[in-house]
Amino acid sequence: MKTYQGSEIRNVAVVGHAQSGKTTLIAALLHAAKMTPTQGRVEEGSAVTAYDEEEVARGLTMQNAVAFAEWQGAKINLVDTPGFHMFTHEARAALLPVESAIIVVNAQNGVEPVTERVWRFAEEANVPRIVLVNQMDHPKAGGGGGLSALIEDLHERWGRNCVPVQLPIADAQGFHGVVDLVTMESFFYTMGGDGRGKSGEMPAALAAQAKEAHEALVELVAEGKDELMEEFFEKGTIPEDHLIAALHEAIREDRIFPVLFTSGLGNVATDHLLDFLKVYAPAPIERAPFAVITPAAQAAAAEGESAADASTRKVDDNEPAGMVVFKTMSDPFAGRISFFKVVSGIIKNDMTVENYTRRGQEKLSHLSVMQGRKAIDVPELHAGDLGAVAKLRDTLTGDTLGQKGADMQIELASMPEPAMTYAIEPKSRADEDKLAPAIHKLMEEDLLIRFFRDPQTNEFLIAGAGQPHIEAIVSRLKKRYHAEVTLKAPKVPYRETIRGRADAQGRHKKQTGGHGQFGDCKIKMEPLARGGGFEFANEIFGGAIPRQFVPAVEKGIVESAARGFLAGYPVVDFKVTVYDGSYHDVDSNELSFKMAGRIAFRKCMEQAKPCLLEPIMKVEIEAPDDFAGTLMGDLNSRRGRVQGMETKGRTTIINAEVPMAEMLTYGTQLTSMTQGKGSYRMEMDHYDIVPQPVAEKILANAKRPVEEEEE
Repeated sequence: MKTYQGSEIRNVAVVGHAQSGKTTLIAALLHAAKMTPTQGRVEEGSAVTAYDEEEVARGLTMQNAVAFAEWQGAKINLVDTPGFHMFTHEARAALLPVESAIIVVNAQNGVEPVTERVWRFAEEANVPRIVLVNQMDHPKAGGGGGLSALIEDLHERWGRNCVPVQLPIADAQGFHGVVDLVTMESFFYTMGGDGRGKSGEMPAALAAQAKEAHEALVELVAEGKDELMEEFFEKGTIPEDHLIAALHEAIREDRIFPVLFTSGLGNVATDHLLDFLKVYAPAPIERAPFAVITPAAQAAAAEGESAADASTRKVDDNEPAGMVVFKTMSDPFAGRISFFKVVSGIIKNDMTVENYTRRGQEKLSHLSVMQGRKAIDVPELHAGDLGAVAKLRDTLTGDTLGQKGADMQIELASMPEPAMTYAIEPKSRADEDKLAPAIHKLMEEDLLIRFFRDPQTNEFLIAGAGQPHIEAIVSRLKKRYHAEVTLKAPKVPYRETIRGRADAQGRHKKQTGGHGQFGDCKIKMEPLARGGGFEFANEIFGGAIPRQFVPAVEKGIVESAARGFLAGYPVVDFKVTVYDGSYHDVDSNELSFKMAGRIAFRKCMEQAKPCLLEPIMKVEIEAPDDFAGTLMGDLNSRRGRVQGMETKGRTTIINAEVPMAEMLTYGTQLTSMTQGKGSYRMEMDHYDIVPQPVAEKILANAKRPVEEEEE
């Protein structure tokens, strides 16, 4: 395969709402570029970037995938991303290794919630955006309001800088071509063909509209540059070569967001999209230098100081070799495959590099570029390119590697916290043995998965983006690693506490044949502020209890508090003061005072108005404005307290505090309430007292702990 320079490469993330046709579009682009003999189809599992068995089964992209098209001397790297709201963190991660993003808009539905979200991600990452209206072959393309309504909607949401650079040619026979508004040429296609268009005469019905749209485009391009404005006023237009260069610059500088039209399924206007990417999308060498963290900056941060200057690394072959791993894939045959972006220098096959993150050496054997799942060997990769390498020993997603002595760190976008947690139980002992290694392999591939044991409930817990995500993890565990588990809703980690004060005596006396047991203590108990944990104070004077036995009293109280009083949940946020007691010269020992502490604790709990505490989650819900009322009503029914609302475009963001017990199945219900257009994130915030009617139900189903002690 040919080696490409940074100026000949285009890295493009394909992002947008679910079902907007991103994977099908990439399959069409690859077929138009003659990279595949036929056009792959998602439903048949033959689309190049839909190779994961779970994704094919669910008809849903869940992780980023990389493919490339060689087109007229350029290499166009395409990163396919998920559009389902649960996996938008993947789309966000895909923006690091690219220099532009195609925002795919469904011609029938227009801009949808995830479309808005990925636009914001690209805006935050300063990635130039190309708006692509896909599925133009649909009978309801334009959403009933026609093309003008769709363009008006884009202007309303993202500004008048969203400007068409093409006009679709559509008539009673459907969508079958585009007019290029830069060159004013028309291209015609056969629906379901090879994606290669034929130049032809512009339809007379479009002539006036095309002239008007061309002038609007020229005017907008000229607005940013004084010399172009002068040329525009002098000649009434801008020469084609000047217009092409100026449009390329305007797109790179985020002054213009061009709007194009395609049909991925029908493979219409895909060759024109490839042409557009080659001519107008920024090359890696044009991007701003990467912000990097140097060893000096890390040392300064460790000392609590700020680094003098922010360091950068230019995307250039002449800089020291450096690369950042942006994705890891576990392949059953090739093992762990690390996808990377060449930040600087030239990466060569069989090169030894240093992992700056983990301080180890790695040999880059079998350097390749990925066409979906298939690896194609290459001898070297230049600055700005995307590549892959298999079987690195210690390297994981987020690691930066490169030439020894040229250390740097590049930070990936931060991952959101998982939204949903389930308890998992291995079906057999053999499954239990396979479980941890298998999950750790999946965690290398998917950074959002969390796996841990709950110290209170002793359950294995797995956390992910939502129910479909966790079900897919369980399915992968079974298919790939033959580890079968059962999913259950996790136990809510309730706590117990007190609301009143109490004073009690704990006396433990046991007489046997030889030495007996004797311990006697008097304690006071009082509540602490929420989050106060446990405090123990010793106010004994005059040696009523010998000093060496006081820790035993505390130990007895701590052990009893861990077992709970009302329903077996740990008791928290209380203070105990031991102030008096008595002992026996012969029969007193640590065990006796530990038992006395337990007895005193239980007596105090009876008097101190014990109650249950429940975890309260901080929840952020994002959904279209139309559903705000329904969501607010639902939160109220879940005992939620709305903390605030804000509007971004046509999306409402609701912040609320809701008890964890009410959120265990929220993901499924939110999808149902918002027709799949809503998403949420939540994290543990604090504990609060459970209302009495709810507490009574919990206590009715709980087993009260029994202490087996004799007094």
